[in-house]
Amino acid sequence: MADSEVIAGLDIGTDRIRVLVAEYDIRGKLVVSGWGESRSEGMRKGIVVNIEAAREAVLKAVEAAEHEAGRTVTELWTALGGASVDSLNSRGVVAVSGKNREIGEADVERVLDAARAVVIPMDRDILHVLPQEYIIDDQGGVRNPMDMIGVRLEAEVHIVTASVSAIKNIEKAIERADYKLGDVALGSLASARALLNDDEKEMGVLVIDIGASSTDFILVHGGAPRVTGSVPVGGAQASSDLSIVLNTSLDSAERIKCESGCCWDALADAEEPVIIPGVGGRPPVPVPVTELCRILQPRMEEIFRIVRKKIEKTSGNAGISAGVVLTGGGALLPGVADVASGVFNQSVRIGNPRSSVEWPEACRDSRWSTAAGLILLGDAVKSGGNNGENTAFTEESVNPLKGLMKWLGEFF
Repeated sequence: MADSEVIAGLDIGTDRIRVLVAEYDIRGKLVVSGWGESRSEGMRKGIVVNIEAAREAVLKAVEAAEHEAGRTVTELWTALGGASVDSLNSRGVVAVSGKNREIGEADVERVLDAARAVVIPMDRDILHVLPQEYIIDDQGGVRNPMDMIGVRLEAEVHIVTASVSAIKNIEKAIERADYKLGDVALGSLASARALLNDDEKEMGVLVIDIGASSTDFILVHGGAPRVTGSVPVGGAQASSDLSIVLNTSLDSAERIKCESGCCWDALADAEEPVIIPGVGGRPPVPVPVTELCRILQPRMEEIFRIVRKKIEKTSGNAGISAGVVLTGGGALLPGVADVASGVFNQSVRIGNPRSSVEWPEACRDSRWSTAAGLILLGDAVKSGGNNGENTAFTEESVNPLKGLMKWLGEFF
């Protein structure tokens, strides 16, 4: 089996780096064969700040996945998120030039080029151009305009931009580890690819990825992304709150949060004490779980309120009829779904990777959603959607039309 038949998804977070390796079996079915993770060194808020440290961390995680899979990886599909990514909605308009006014590939490509002709800073590059809908002679709601008849073609799109330096530094760290950067995708979009079903994407669903230093989100409605963004607060801030209030080290606070933390009163055991390690020779102190909840719940509420405010400001009347899906390491905190439900007044579930791919038991929780989505995106590009899975995009910035066709298969 050639290396080109191996797909590796690399999720570089502020706290952990996770890698999934998948390959095709004799039936052409995608099978996850390896996984690995390491502490994320050389990263700060999702951005590389030390190339050599990042290289070592990437190498360690990929080598663990290669060892598990028994395969050698040459190419890594990775994701961007946090402050390095921004987005906006845009519209393009062109006259249909095809014979008998039949809309063809050239017309679709031209209208997407018109939509992406927006002014962005010199230090940013377009990562994705994602069609939301097409309008033909004032008839809206068209999802695939190919072969339709019209005089005027419009396209409403969601444009995702990324910091050029953020992309280049990740690429450099990967290349120094002797791997090739396959492509880069928006992290929340990759997560959505692994988490959502068609009904959720059509009705309207909000995916919130709670990372260590940031919380990324994507609102999908009518089968397409309407809003993407990031909040510079995550699970690390909740750990910091515990460290400050309980007068303990940050490492101890992180361990206590993961082992005994809770952010919803009804789930806290008032009788169960948690031992807080002393610092500087001070003796350990028992603290009730309800005290941890009193510290953690306001921070999680703050994160969700900021996301809600950004959504309300940007999305207009786009609904979230299918509720909210939480993912990322922060989604594992007991009670977080209850907090989110109270803030958004919506049903909330914790999202774990799904689809027809059989995920290993060790990789079925929300921490692996982005890496799983990257595997599925890589599969879509390599297979062209011929293996029964929904297809996706990743090459819009190079070939808008090719990306469009993959996007139609993914979200429509």
